[in-house]
Amino acid sequence: MGYLNNTVVTVDAILTDVGRQLLAQQNGQFRITQFALADDEIDYTLYNPNHPSGSAYYGQAIENMPLLEAFPQATQVMKYKLSTLPRGTAKMPILDLGYSSIILKQGASLAITPQTLNYLGGNTYETAGYTATISDVRLFSNFQGVGVNTPDVEALNLANQTTTLGTSVSRTVVGTTINLTATTVNTLFGSNTQLQATLTVTGRDSGARVTIPVTVTKVS
Repeated sequence: MGYLNNTVVTVDAILTDVGRQLLAQQNGQFRITQFALADDEIDYTLYNPNHPSGSAYYGQAIENMPLLEAFPQATQVMKYKLSTLPRGTAKMPILDLGYSSIILKQGASLAITPQTLNYLGGNTYETAGYTATISDVRLFSNFQGVGVNTPDVEALNLANQTTTLGTSVSRTVVGTTINLTATTVNTLFGSNTQLQATLTVTGRDSGARVTIPVTVTKVS
């Protein structure tokens, strides 16, 4: 969804790719129960408290910026979600995955349990879980989120188990733990000895976000 005009309330709303998949199943599971807001297109460095025309014009450059139209590729939008934090919050929450990068050999498995730091008075695990997006799902024979069993999450995780048929596509799952198993398919490597992707994890309650590189190495 995107605002087309920032002077009047004109909104363009479309379904994401995952939303279309859920709607196409026609099993009654497609229900919009939550929404999020983001400010991906806003450059806050343009805020000018020294504007010669006074305080009414401090944010003029920001207000005049072009706004994004809605498009269905979920991995390219909503990167900077707006979140409501408890009053008195002095530090922004950040995610700790336990890894700054991941290197897996073919067939190797790894379970990631994210933790949110500086949130709700300390370090905690978010009850709503975490959204994890791998940039190229071909690198994994298993990419699964577990630990969150609400109907909307189960429908999302089920919809994203579709086989990619060799196409380089991203995949998004939700859980308190993210399970990864590196592919055993040698033909994917070609003449390369390793393949790279990125893993992006976002806290569903805090909005905290982190992206780390992922490497799968070929076993001869």
